[in-house]
Amino acid sequence: MDGVMGATRSRSCDVLVIGSGAGGLATAVTAAALGLEVIVAEKEPVFGGTTAWSGGWLWVPRNPVVVRAGIEEDAEAPRTYLRHILGNRYDAARVEAFLEAGPRMIDFFERETAVRFLPGSAVPDFHGNVPGAVTGGRSVVAAPYDGRELGPLIARLRRPIPETTLAGMAIASGADLGHFLRATRSAASFAHVAKRLARHALDLARHRRSMQLVNGNALAARLLRSAADRGVTLWHSTAARQILRAGDAVTGAILEGPEGRLAVTARCGIVLATGGFPHDPARQRDLFPHVREGTPHHSAAPATNTGDGMRLAEAVGGQVDGGLADSGAWAPVSLVPRADGTTGRFPHLIERGKPGIIAVTRQGQRFVNESGPYHDFMRGLFQALRPGETAECWLVCDHRFLRRYGLGAVKPAPLPLSPWLRNGYLKRGGTIEELAAACGIDAAGLRDSLAAYNNDARQGLDTLFGRGSTPFQRGQGDAHHDGPNPCIAPIEQGPFYAVRIVPGSLGTFAGLVTDAEARVLDARGQPIPGLYAAGNDLSSVMGGQYPSGGITLGPAMTFGWIAARHMAGRSTDHDTPQVGRNEHAV
Repeated sequence: MDGVMGATRSRSCDVLVIGSGAGGLATAVTAAALGLEVIVAEKEPVFGGTTAWSGGWLWVPRNPVVVRAGIEEDAEAPRTYLRHILGNRYDAARVEAFLEAGPRMIDFFERETAVRFLPGSAVPDFHGNVPGAVTGGRSVVAAPYDGRELGPLIARLRRPIPETTLAGMAIASGADLGHFLRATRSAASFAHVAKRLARHALDLARHRRSMQLVNGNALAARLLRSAADRGVTLWHSTAARQILRAGDAVTGAILEGPEGRLAVTARCGIVLATGGFPHDPARQRDLFPHVREGTPHHSAAPATNTGDGMRLAEAVGGQVDGGLADSGAWAPVSLVPRADGTTGRFPHLIERGKPGIIAVTRQGQRFVNESGPYHDFMRGLFQALRPGETAECWLVCDHRFLRRYGLGAVKPAPLPLSPWLRNGYLKRGGTIEELAAACGIDAAGLRDSLAAYNNDARQGLDTLFGRGSTPFQRGQGDAHHDGPNPCIAPIEQGPFYAVRIVPGSLGTFAGLVTDAEARVLDARGQPIPGLYAAGNDLSSVMGGQYPSGGITLGPAMTFGWIAARHMAGRSTDHDTPQVGRNEHAV
């Protein structure tokens, strides 16, 4: 065993999973269901990774959940869509593995575990004008979950991002969110919200946290419950320090936890699922152009996702794919001052599509279709920058918009605005000129941009960028808006408000080069025996493009499922058990 670094204790298992997001836990649950002994090592005190902070959506075309909902499509349609979006980064072997295994993965988790999904029957692909795009039926979302079902493990589940919750209670996308936005204008919505808040109050009194788990928090909880049910050993506060080898084969790892160092032998393999590198400054400089040019990056992923898995793999010959269209899953974020002196990061994924908001640069100019995908929003900002200019912009709205939809961390009426004005997060001006001065925006540019936008908006148009021109954009708008376009309304009723947007991400795309069975490849393109990757440690099968919501979690769980089956000696096209062992293990 090469270089044990003075470890004095040892332990063995079949599969060692490093990281506890959807990719890692999906691997662990699948491997345990196939009869393997599994250990999950998570370096944080809580489980769930970035998944627990996510929307909980998976993009898995032709999955059984949407089929049961009455939506079926030809197998060639998603391939057509991906070929057009991915272009020369279309990796046929990995794409085919994902499209073939994804539905089977969903079926396995629904049949054999505590994981349940709801169909995204009306959730469109991001790029509705591209051949092969559909208006719904390729996505699923984790079904809400009662946190009490986790038992004592609830204390080890990562909580949602505070700024995205209402006093700690997360709000589900779709109908639940719609009720909260209409609570002051609809009796039915008011009743729904009142019921949710009453239950939340009881949860706080009894459990000191919300037990109404939704979105990615529900997915992480369901996977955690499933892992415990299958006898997976779950270690928190335990970091991986070194991969062990015998010859060229990976045989285990050195872990460090509360009781010191431990050498773990993994007979079938190790799976790296540590969440990519969103908070690794060195890797950011290498792979994020805006960081190289002087603009800091503010990812909404957990701060401890620092590229551990990639460094561990590189030390034994693994390669990082730096040739993707984009290395990060870009998202606009705002920096939220917290009472304890720390800074939160709010991902702006929803309100940009609502009618009555625009995004402008420091020159006061619009630069993008605000209702479009979050990844494209940031691409538009990067392209609009002048040489040497800091990457930032502002979301601008009026009082009517703010009180109806909220703006970032600022919640809609009847919740107060004053705390956000006092801490500087929200800027306000009685006139456009006053708002521009408060933000440092060119007043003439902002005034001209608003005049042009408002002239169009009164007719439900956006002649500059075409807001509301695809099913995805219209779905992001407000179906109850009384204008002709659900994404457009004038901005003219002062006072006016703005929030500063900086470059951020939901995670990273660049990761370890792998094959269609999630095996990490070396510089010769050969698999490193016993080493696998899942989640954001694995280079995105989407090639750095963002075809639809859920293209992170869908492949994360699918390739975790594939990796587990490969370690157990089962290919993805048959179910004959041939449990294998790493012949080089010690």
